[in-house]
Amino acid sequence: MTLRLALSPIISSPLRHPVYSQLHTSPALYTHLYTQYAPRILSFGVLPSIALRLGALPPFLSDLWDSLLRAVPKKKTSHRKKRQRFLAGKALKDVTSLNKCSACGNVKRAHLLCPYCVQAHITDIFSLAVTPHQIISGSGSSDIKIYSTIEPDFPLEQTLDAAHKLGVHHLAASKDGLHFASTGFAGDVKFWRSDEGHWTKEGDIVDGNKAGEVWAIAFSAEGQYLAATSVDGRINVWDNMGGCKKIREFETKGSFGMAIDLSADGRYTASGHENGGVYIFNNDTGRLLHSLPGLIKAVRAVAFSPAGKLLAAAGDARVIALYDVAAGEQVANLSGHGAWIFSLDWSDTGEFLLSGAYDGKAKVWSIERRECVATHTETDKTLWSVKWLPKTGRNEGFATAGANRSISFYREATGG
Repeated sequence: MTLRLALSPIISSPLRHPVYSQLHTSPALYTHLYTQYAPRILSFGVLPSIALRLGALPPFLSDLWDSLLRAVPKKKTSHRKKRQRFLAGKALKDVTSLNKCSACGNVKRAHLLCPYCVQAHITDIFSLAVTPHQIISGSGSSDIKIYSTIEPDFPLEQTLDAAHKLGVHHLAASKDGLHFASTGFAGDVKFWRSDEGHWTKEGDIVDGNKAGEVWAIAFSAEGQYLAATSVDGRINVWDNMGGCKKIREFETKGSFGMAIDLSADGRYTASGHENGGVYIFNNDTGRLLHSLPGLIKAVRAVAFSPAGKLLAAAGDARVIALYDVAAGEQVANLSGHGAWIFSLDWSDTGEFLLSGAYDGKAKVWSIERRECVATHTETDKTLWSVKWLPKTGRNEGFATAGANRSISFYREATGG
């Protein structure tokens, strides 16, 4: 109480106090008085007396007085608390999708090849090709491996040893499952033929190709024609059943051809290039049909829909562009990937589009809804290739492969 009595002359009669006359000319003096006595004034409950005489305060402090009185110290959230909130619910989940390998009996993940009895590849897997009963994989090693898709454990059925000395970067299979082609980093292209599921070499393309000159490849549905891009933008077509001779050459603007596909009916050839160009050629006339707009960065994947009405293209732009093949117009953009897109594949019915990206994410897109309906992340390493598996019964599934050197299999979730 002593403090309150001592300060009361200043508070109750500020105009008569000798200090008041100095406040207008010396703001520092008022600041000194405020910092010295304000905490004690607040603690002794003299706010009503001060509030009644706000009009007597100097003009330069009257505007600040309310904000000073209302200021309340806020409790600072600690770094530990922030981390706890950030990590809440983000712990590693238990792995429950396990089963036993039918070959060795060891426990393995349900949708992966058994790591104890099957080694997929010793280097990155760059390409996958699918036949009605098998899936074929090629990597930076010289071997090509063939797995069965009929049995639930996807066992290894055959290994083509030393197929390409410097490794394989692209594979392409015919729809009937009787032919597939492979191209290696040395520029060599080889044809393979199936005899009741056992593959043998059928022939080679000998054009004096140098390393990297033949890049992406695509097979026609019946396995007769093979189309391939080149480093200078040319698109070459060979006749597999006519002595592996070159029968046609398409010209573009000279940019590196990174992707190619043939329509299921064999009428069109589409290519994607490093400069962002996408071209559609008419195979009947041998002429350029459309030069498609929309992508300004490298195009790493192109794919015709099963009916041949739509073309999907994607790459470094991280967007999947859909084009109307007949009109040559862009009809939709599918956005959602956060990294370069390396691979595209359509489901058998054309209802869904599968994509794989540099960040290890595989996405399933609904063409009708124009949106992503599922995202799968088995690894954070690059997915070089994604493929839908042959449909068995009512369920659909797909496979992914990439820098983690393994093949992952996924199947459609069912409620029954």
